[in-house]
Amino acid sequence: MIAEETLVQELKDKNSQAKAFEVLVNTYKERLYWHIRRIVLDHDDADDVLQNTFIKVYKNIDGFKGDSKLYSWMYRIATNESLTFLKQKSKKMGIGDQELKDRLVKNLEADVYFEGDEIQLKLQQALAQLPDKQKLVFTMKYFQEMKYEDISEILETSVGALKASYHLAVKKIEVYLKAD
Repeated sequence: MIAEETLVQELKDKNSQAKAFEVLVNTYKERLYWHIRRIVLDHDDADDVLQNTFIKVYKNIDGFKGDSKLYSWMYRIATNESLTFLKQKSKKMGIGDQELKDRLVKNLEADVYFEGDEIQLKLQQALAQLPDKQKLVFTMKYFQEMKYEDISEILETSVGALKASYHLAVKKIEVYLKAD
């Protein structure tokens, strides 16, 4: 695999940009897809948001200063694109954020791309009840097994705040799952 610094240099160089972007997409598309999918829940929506994410990365690569890892920067873009997408979708549908989340979870049952069982579905229902930040922290830590330091870089918040958010999310999920 190509070193991140080399990849960034090649992405910023007009002569090597196209090939470097292809490498970037092939390297990160699956991880970013699943990160986005866990936020927006729908396969087609996740594909759209993934495409928007890569367009933003391509258009803004010259503004990437290297203060964080390229991976963290792209995850931040993907996260913001996902949350913006959900807000726009609820606005277009004329419903609130929570109603949209509930509908998306309901739609998972009919989604041919959803491979979860009843327990996974119940967990998704519990996650839909969480505030966005707690849901993000939980999914990044639990599903993606990311380190708090990496999540901190992506969400631009302290490790302590993330640990607190994760702990609160776990408690709320436990309560939700026991209530059934």
